[in-house]
Amino acid sequence: MNWLAALPMYNVTPRLAADWRVLLEHVHGHLQPWLDARGDSLELVDPTTSLTEFWLRDDLLLAQTCGYPLMHALHDRVQLVTTPIFSVDGCANGAYRSVLVARKAAGVTSLASSRGLRAAYNSIDSNSGMSLLRHAVAPLAGGRAFFASVIETGGHLASLEALHDDRADIAAIDCVTFAFVREQLPDLADGVIEIGVTASSPGLPLITSKKVPPDGIDALRAALSHAVSQDPPLAARLKLAGFVQRPLADYSSIIDIEKDAAKRGYPRLA
Repeated sequence: MNWLAALPMYNVTPRLAADWRVLLEHVHGHLQPWLDARGDSLELVDPTTSLTEFWLRDDLLLAQTCGYPLMHALHDRVQLVTTPIFSVDGCANGAYRSVLVARKAAGVTSLASSRGLRAAYNSIDSNSGMSLLRHAVAPLAGGRAFFASVIETGGHLASLEALHDDRADIAAIDCVTFAFVREQLPDLADGVIEIGVTASSPGLPLITSKKVPPDGIDALRAALSHAVSQDPPLAARLKLAGFVQRPLADYSSIIDIEKDAAKRGYPRLA
């Protein structure tokens, strides 16, 4: 088997994309004995299809997904390998949350004062950009539309750009993404203010194909740990503090977050 691997979820800048690829190269090196014993190979790629299609490939050895598709489109169709621990506030033990941000000119200091403004979200199947924002708004909405309008941007950076371009006023940005933005794209971060944070949920997991045997998952976990420990400067740039084996059942909290918003009469971001 020629396996594939890619880690595109936190490629906030070309420099970060290059660093994630170096991490995969380290992983590849540590996996070589396992690959050789099977007569297999590993190719590091940039996905050319939709991410959902890529995540569902039989020859996928390693990728990162969002917890929302893990519990929906990918449920029982992939295997959970491990969850990264990022050295970012809110990310202890492989958790994460979103930072609620507002366009400075909107003049708001809290989500509650954002009623009637315009919201941007990255995609309908995003936990960080859509579901956590919906969950935060639900207690305030009273079963009615809360925002004047909502737009789907296609990505967290695009949501921040929508705030800069006065196409939206409010967005929820994955806290890891926002930490990278503040460090590497300061002009984009400077145009917004933080007005709160969302609930916490399990972080973006690393996954593998259902075709990968148990010893392959063990090899992946060992290779990832070695990759971080062997290159501390790289780990620091990626804000990677390590990995944790959270059970798949932990990710059911993402479904609970979704259901809670629906119970409050707010089943969709509006």
